[in-house]
Amino acid sequence: MGEAALWRRLVAECLGSAFLAAVVIGSGIAAHRLSPGDTGLQLFENAAATGAGLFAIILMFGPVSGGHFNPVVSLVDAAFGGLRWGDAVAYLPAQVGGCILGAVLANAMFSLPAGEIAAKHRASPAHFLAEAVATSGLLLVIFALSRSGRSRSTPAAVAAYIGAAYFFTSSTSFANPAITVGRMFSNTFAGIAPSSAPSFVLAQVLGGVVAFGAVRVLYPGLSPNEAGDVLVPHDHRVEDPSEVRA
Repeated sequence: MGEAALWRRLVAECLGSAFLAAVVIGSGIAAHRLSPGDTGLQLFENAAATGAGLFAIILMFGPVSGGHFNPVVSLVDAAFGGLRWGDAVAYLPAQVGGCILGAVLANAMFSLPAGEIAAKHRASPAHFLAEAVATSGLLLVIFALSRSGRSRSTPAAVAAYIGAAYFFTSSTSFANPAITVGRMFSNTFAGIAPSSAPSFVLAQVLGGVVAFGAVRVLYPGLSPNEAGDVLVPHDHRVEDPSEVRA
């Protein structure tokens, strides 16, 4: 059995990213409406829904594309040899476009303007550090499990980590350039102003670089085959018979 056709993997990354953004933004809107004036409870509701949703989304789409939904994950995976560079680059617009679509859908589900630009400013030195820490921690979880043969635990581990990082980081752990761009298109509890987004993305990329180095030190034997199981093992039972015969 070979790998899934690239177009199928791109569809999976786009749909998964859309669901992820819809969960993050939609639960933020619901939390703001259900618990007005209680920011702590709103954040808890947002974090719980995001963690649960992320777990399910990785299980849904991971067997096709790996369930990255995050450009930093895809690029670091390519750096370890688990994904071809051309495929990693192709993943990026699918992930970003999916997150924008998810933001628009979340707005529409709550009768808000479909693409209203966020006005919530989040950029600060503390937020920059928080995003670098959140992203590096996320990648360490992913690649540590892959290297130690526990990739099937990754959906639960990633969901738990992101849920926790909502609270232990001042930025509420975006940890993903695609979701950062998507959240620009919702002027709600989970939104981020366009002027703040570049700082977040730069911190996330930096976090990816730090994580790459840390994984090299901690798990020097990480092979391309092990990296290829990020986030979850791909069983690749999705090819056309014509593709198999070819």
